Amino acid sequence: MIPAVMPTYVRADLAFERGEGAYLFTADGTRYLDFCAGIAVDCLGHAHPHLVEALGAQAKKLWHTSNIFRIPDQERLAERLVANTFADTAFFCNSGAEAVECGIKTARAYFDAAGEPDRYRIICAENGFHGRTLATIAAGGQEKLLKGFAPAVEGFDHVGFGNLNETRAKISDKTAAILIEPVQGEGGILPAQEDYLNGLRKIADEYGLLLFFDEVQCGMGRTGKLFAYEWSGVAPDIMAVAKGIGGGFPVGACLATERAAKGMVVGAHGSTYGGNPLAMAVANAVLDVMLAPGFMEGVQKMGALLVDKLQGVVAKHPKTLKGVRGRGLMVGLMCQDDPKTLVQKLRDNKMLSVGAGNNVVRLLPPLIIDESHISEAVAIIDATCTELEGKA
Repeated sequence: MIPAVMPTYVRADLAFERGEGAYLFTADGTRYLDFCAGIAVDCLGHAHPHLVEALGAQAKKLWHTSNIFRIPDQERLAERLVANTFADTAFFCNSGAEAVECGIKTARAYFDAAGEPDRYRIICAENGFHGRTLATIAAGGQEKLLKGFAPAVEGFDHVGFGNLNETRAKISDKTAAILIEPVQGEGGILPAQEDYLNGLRKIADEYGLLLFFDEVQCGMGRTGKLFAYEWSGVAPDIMAVAKGIGGGFPVGACLATERAAKGMVVGAHGSTYGGNPLAMAVANAVLDVMLAPGFMEGVQKMGALLVDKLQGVVAKHPKTLKGVRGRGLMVGLMCQDDPKTLVQKLRDNKMLSVGAGNNVVRLLPPLIIDESHISEAVAIIDATCTELEGKA
């Protein structure tokens, strides 16, 4: 018999009652160090006082009105994102997949408005992940995600991540945009090199294409900058944002330049829930914290410390681990074998992580962690590797 909750997940037999900072607690009080953060969502940890206050205050006033009326906090959030990014405008939704969908529509609408409706195809990187809707699984192109949902949504071409020659060769008179993650998350914490991003920008400009970045996972401070593209100085024309922007509350956004958004006119897109007062109160509170002086420097410092200490663990356990990579607090532990075993054993030892492609364990802690949390995490990983190697 099918359970009441549709069985689309393999869930751990573990439930949490509350959270505080970098920790989650079960009903019996057992504490877990959370280096998963809801898969890079709980960017400021659990029950952050400023977010709790903002949500509680808004909940007492107004939850929802819909976008047929002005929403002042939505306008404020849009203005703040525009002021701190490449973008000139923002559309608010509820999830990363919706943000990517909006970006896809923005790219197609741009060329339709320019009188070139046949330019609709988007070049995407292999091993990418852009969501679970029919269009976004087609953009990701992974066979395991497309299985059972044929025919795939048309309009996406795939090339090797980091391969400029393949990208250039794939361009046709139907190409509209190039879509990549500046750091592939689900694919195994693979940061794009600066020359690759610079090359994509040059190719896009040369062929009149739009450059579209998916920063759903690597954005909102995760790499030590508000957005990962800032490290290279290569600005996109369109960008999808979600996960950390709401700190745990469902929020997504599609950012774009005025030029790229010229086809997004009245009636072109919409969302009933998107940008509602509750979501906007929390997202503005997240920005309050992230834009405070020294916050990003703290993320960079903790990220460098985590990687440095993990390199020592890798050197100590070559049978289990083969490397560490990432940027900021978006870190991947490369395993010799399937990472599921290490993820499970870490969980047994009261630390939460999440697997990814290419035999990688993702470490995505809240951005508010300090040296004590890193020391605790490294000690657990070290001890867990020892157990797995039968040295205990």
